[in-house]
Amino acid sequence: MIAGLCAFGLRPRATLEIPSPTRRLDRILELISACRYSFHDLSRVQLSGGAPRFNMPFEVGLAVATARWRPAHQWFLLEAHPYRIQRTLSDLSGTDAYVHGDGPRGLLIALTDALVRAAKQPTLDELYRMFQILSTEATGIRRNYGTLFGARAFRDLVVVAVDFATREGAR
Repeated sequence: MIAGLCAFGLRPRATLEIPSPTRRLDRILELISACRYSFHDLSRVQLSGGAPRFNMPFEVGLAVATARWRPAHQWFLLEAHPYRIQRTLSDLSGTDAYVHGDGPRGLLIALTDALVRAAKQPTLDELYRMFQILSTEATGIRRNYGTLFGARAFRDLVVVAVDFATREGAR
């Protein structure tokens, strides 16, 4: 997702980049309201310690509410399997999800569909090349920090992706 968003000229954001004394819910709301787009992959609802984590569907609700009072905000649903949203989150009936098949190439295609009106329009080959480079760099970043889900690791991933997108855009 980071690679694809940066290739479109966007800057991915995450709550972990906001200092932690702020309550997580407030950080999520702050980010959603500050961003033009939000992407919510409902296929990421997974079991954790035997219980499902419902953060992603909850965040979709926050994005939907934000878009009601801030119409410039656009939110997009991503899902690995077609029609699963109708079974798992029926309140969103009439909302089409961008189905990615749970793979990186499918996710990049879903982003091209979601962002078809964005000013910058990278090709699928450019997106995939960016993904491959970021995947390679992620190995070193994970080795350095022990995770990709820390504030500094996330920032490093974004810096690498933005740098590559900038260099490729200059060609």
